[in-house]
Amino acid sequence: MTSEETALTSTGELNAELKALLRRAYESGIDVEGGFECRNGVEHPDWDVIVTEVEKNEHSE
Repeated sequence: MTSEETALTSTGELNAELKALLRRAYESGIDVEGGFECRNGVEHPDWDVIVTEVEKNEHSE
């Protein structure tokens, strides 16, 4: 998300943004599985994000 984008206000919006980001990365040939460190400076917490491919179920979009 860049500073020009609208702030997220719900976990549903966060999920939609993450979904779109992962799809763009996958479609660009980036291996999206694994761990990613998100270091954010002193003003925000740091996060460790783990992405794992899961088996599709009959309700997948």
